[in-house]
Amino acid sequence: MSNTQSTQKTEWLPLIICIAIPVAIGITASYFTDSDSAWYLALKKPSFNPPGWLFAPVWTSLYIMMGVASYLVWQNRENREPYFKARSLYVMQLILNFSWSFIFFQAHNVLGALVIIVLLWVLIVACIFSFKKLSTAAAWLMVPYILWVSFATVLNYSILRLNE
Repeated sequence: MSNTQSTQKTEWLPLIICIAIPVAIGITASYFTDSDSAWYLALKKPSFNPPGWLFAPVWTSLYIMMGVASYLVWQNRENREPYFKARSLYVMQLILNFSWSFIFFQAHNVLGALVIIVLLWVLIVACIFSFKKLSTAAAWLMVPYILWVSFATVLNYSILRLNE
């Protein structure tokens, strides 16, 4: 029943769990994110660096959309091989998403964070294409995420260059 979520009944508990997973990962990662630390404040940042208050609402929205996307993919789990591939890519990108905050803010490793975010970008793109095989809506729900991570990659690179 690929790409036919509109005819499927919403299963509320799985939907809530699918949303809770990325939101919980984001909340946990936020404990490693200290944009008020002396180290972060001392970094030179590009003129397009967004204000700190913007990150929480953007990431919360993205995590919710990711959760809904994963739920739409989960609804098509009977298509086993594409589902397992999509799920694996999704889990791997969640791990890298979480890792970035730790490497950047706790390890103070801007280059390491850049490597992670580039790998994250690749996994998100692969995830989008994998999701598309199971749900077009799920793939589209991931587009704002790849756009934001694209911006974050440029920002990470710029911070690296400005602080060499």
